[in-house]
Amino acid sequence: MQQDLEGRVAIVTGAGKGIGRACALALASRGARVLVNNRRHPGETDEQTSAGQVVAAIRAAGGTAQANYESVQTEGAGERMVAHAQDQFGRVDILVANAASPQAATFRKQTLDEFRAIFDVGFLGALQLVHAAWPHLLDQGWGRVVMMTSSAGRYGNHGLAAYSASKAAIEMLMRSLAAEGASRGVRVNAVSPYADTQMTHSYLAEDLARCLRPEAVAPLVSWLASEACNANGEVFVAGGGRLRRGFSVETDSLAGEDIAAIVDALRELPGRPHPSSNHAFATLVEELRQGGQIR
Repeated sequence: MQQDLEGRVAIVTGAGKGIGRACALALASRGARVLVNNRRHPGETDEQTSAGQVVAAIRAAGGTAQANYESVQTEGAGERMVAHAQDQFGRVDILVANAASPQAATFRKQTLDEFRAIFDVGFLGALQLVHAAWPHLLDQGWGRVVMMTSSAGRYGNHGLAAYSASKAAIEMLMRSLAAEGASRGVRVNAVSPYADTQMTHSYLAEDLARCLRPEAVAPLVSWLASEACNANGEVFVAGGGRLRRGFSVETDSLAGEDIAAIVDALRELPGRPHPSSNHAFATLVEELRQGGQIR
């Protein structure tokens, strides 16, 4: 199967800089027509916007692109982006939900409005876009959705409660939609990137920043967006040209009256992944059966 994207139309959010920019350029280089989304800052002309500059770079390389200036978290932004892509290019095939907002505050020092502002960009922005495009992808029998997540969404981190919560929500939305879209030719996956961006640059040593270029994430996104992709409902960690596969795991169960002892013993057991929540529940039922608790 080919990884070329001729005839496909992609929407990439947060595409003015960093990973989003690299993904937009990569998709366009493979033939996709790209709606390049990034919000406009006050006073900017079209040419001065980061989205406009990416569009100019795509066109200079012989590609086709159009700028979009929606703030992804505003009500109706997803519907407007999908309508914009359809008006310009006639269809929508690929979604790369990349937009996110950084956080540098502990939960105690954060107001609920501040929490929501970060969560809404990271999660609601992706949700609105995918919800608006979903019926079109199902009806045409083909689609690729790539959502950007983070290790913070699987493990959490100090001072990143809102950001981590948004990324954890992204992963579970991705897995659920992957199950819904599988029979209709729509594949949904997530990428957890390590890259030198505006959000991470101050935390990276110079040699590490050089290694973790945003462009190193783009080949994975391009593959996930293509006909060649055979993954669905998966998380791939990408950084410096290397890939990992991420997933949730559970240990086998143990029984007894001493909870503290059981918890200590569970910490020594290996975890195993489950393809679905139904499978995880079914394994517990089987353990109950084997233990004679149900017949």
